[in-house]
Amino acid sequence: MPIALRPLSLIGTFFCLFVAVLGAQAQEQWRHAASVLGEPKYEKGFDHFGYVNPDAPKGGQLRLSEEGTFDTFNPILSKGDIANGMGLIFDTLLKSSDDEVSTAYGLLAESLSYPDDISSATFRLRAEARWADGQPVTPEDVIFSFESVKEYNPLQMSYYSHVKSAEKTGERDVTFRFDETNNRELPLILGQLLVVPKHWWEGEGPDGQKRDISQTTLEPVMGSGPYRVASFSAGSTIRYELRDDYWGKDLNVNVGQNNFGAISYTYFGDANVELEAFRAGLIDYRQENSSSRWVTGYDFPAVANGSVKREEVENPLRAVGIMQALVPNMRREKFKDVRVRRALNYAFDFEQMNQTLAYGGLTRIDSYFWGTELASSGLPEGREKEILQELGHPVPPEVFTTPYTNPVGGDAQKNRANLGKALQLFKEAGYELRGTSLVNAATGEPFGFEVLLASASLERSVLPYVNNLKRIGINVTLRSPDTSQYTYRIRSFDYDMIWVVWAQGLIPGNEQYNYWGSSSADQEGSRNYAGISDPAIDELIRRIVFVKSREELVATVHALDRVLLAHHYVMPLFYSKAYKIAYYKSLTHPAEFPYYSIGFPDVWWSTEAGG
Repeated sequence: MPIALRPLSLIGTFFCLFVAVLGAQAQEQWRHAASVLGEPKYEKGFDHFGYVNPDAPKGGQLRLSEEGTFDTFNPILSKGDIANGMGLIFDTLLKSSDDEVSTAYGLLAESLSYPDDISSATFRLRAEARWADGQPVTPEDVIFSFESVKEYNPLQMSYYSHVKSAEKTGERDVTFRFDETNNRELPLILGQLLVVPKHWWEGEGPDGQKRDISQTTLEPVMGSGPYRVASFSAGSTIRYELRDDYWGKDLNVNVGQNNFGAISYTYFGDANVELEAFRAGLIDYRQENSSSRWVTGYDFPAVANGSVKREEVENPLRAVGIMQALVPNMRREKFKDVRVRRALNYAFDFEQMNQTLAYGGLTRIDSYFWGTELASSGLPEGREKEILQELGHPVPPEVFTTPYTNPVGGDAQKNRANLGKALQLFKEAGYELRGTSLVNAATGEPFGFEVLLASASLERSVLPYVNNLKRIGINVTLRSPDTSQYTYRIRSFDYDMIWVVWAQGLIPGNEQYNYWGSSSADQEGSRNYAGISDPAIDELIRRIVFVKSREELVATVHALDRVLLAHHYVMPLFYSKAYKIAYYKSLTHPAEFPYYSIGFPDVWWSTEAGG
């Protein structure tokens, strides 16, 4: 009801009320967590995540393996082969929860704030956050980290492309300003920023030379995280040890985690040798990616007597849509014709390969978001169809008329029919068989290509495909270069075809630009490996980034999935429905895994600890 006041008092009262309201709003904006859609599961001041054992003992060791090599500890750069485990050394602003989708809680930052239009985000650092040398983590460190990663890492440059600036706005506050509004994912992905110490990188190394964050280094780097580099042999081994003086060991987001006293990695140049090291008891834990090895490679005594446990779990795949594929590089003229790309899929006999090499343990992938509710199926209906019709750019007409399916083989008759279809498509694209070689009908140039592989262990799965292609006159070579050369060629798009795995979250966002957006097609170091540049796909990605409801997100992602599939940018491969792990009984984990993860190694511990 109205209140009678004198004019001067009225102005003063309204001013006070205005300030009070602004203050209340500003106070309400500070949050202990960030979530893209919905509310965080854990309230402010929670004791610990529900999936951890808060009484897990500290100590013991964890010995892990890795295929390849490493030549740098610099976590910022995209060049060089960074050592595994760098995340043990460094903290991020926020820490993700493993039993929620796209939700993270304060780690280095005690809270964050952003306005209703999400035109900026401010992170308030914890006063107690410290580097390993005891100096506080400051806004200057955050700004330095952000600016460095944008300057020296092309992938992160794309990831943070809509963050136009970072500035110190308080004693412990750093504010990121955006060049667009209502992008719900930006505060969360900024929370993933790995923060490095500015004063350390701008200081001098043991050799008296000034450090340079733009260069690779094998000097053990300093961080604010729970572990430190204790020892290493360049390219071969690295050992991390738990810090007793870790500033954040009692934080609720860390309770029951970081339990191993030491974590070490040993690098191997061959996957079979790596497995033998596990069988010999030199490695404690192994995730098995080969269905055939899972069937035939674990018949050693330690499995028989119970010293090694084997588990197949679905948890990590519940929140991950998988596209594993052979990807032709459309920057090469020979792969620009969609009929050529379709033909290449008809030459792949998945069913025969699955039975022969994987004992039937694999499933063919038919979606860029395979295994999740985001995968499209059948024909578009309802809102999904409306979105496709609303696009201001054309999409392949079969999106509306023909559900995507992969060719089906498995016997000689089906394989012959598929190869016949492949030759028909090649003929439509301007190729013909001359003798035993498929050639360009106009130029006479043979059609052939190289498949670049990250590991020789993948050749076994590709060779049946290579042999099938030879039956229609296509010569294919396989190359598995050393890690450094492979990395360089991938980043510079210097390949004909590669084997790629994209893992999608349940709330896709800005990373889609980096995977399939026109802006990343020619951006060295991006994950747009196929060279996709399509305005309809760009528009669908834009809609995904700014979507405001789960229902609209699912419909829009379905539409994107359909358009990507209809262009036949990749030849979908296969994946397992279960996550296969084997480990020695010196390791254990909580009775129940986090819903979306196995929490390894964060929430596991050593049975030999605490004694």
